[in-house]
Amino acid sequence: MAIKSFRDLRVWQVAMDLVERIYRLTKVFPRREVYGLTSQLQRAAISIPSNIAEGHTREHRKEYLQHISIAQVSLAESETCLEIARRLGYSSVDQFVPLFEQVASLGRQLYSLRNALMKREADNR
Repeated sequence: MAIKSFRDLRVWQVAMDLVERIYRLTKVFPRREVYGLTSQLQRAAISIPSNIAEGHTREHRKEYLQHISIAQVSLAESETCLEIARRLGYSSVDQFVPLFEQVASLGRQLYSLRNALMKREADNR
């Protein structure tokens, strides 16, 4: 299947699924966290597919690589916020396990995409 849009990228689709799951999870966070951890986690999660999309839409591969790097940083931030929420007992452990698995999978996908882009960049030199 040819990739015509960022929407066709599996990594973007998985990132969007993660955002959805994080929004559902944060609904049960304490109300006092609305402007704290809830907001921080949601913004970090949104940044992942947003940067994948923006990078894919850029004209130059170097810019694409930069946006994938930002998506990786946002994923690490999201994982850290999830770990904080888990440690504070903001939801059941059963809800966190699949999220951490999805984060790890997405991290591997972003790493693979970054490596593929870097290889293409090196091949074009």
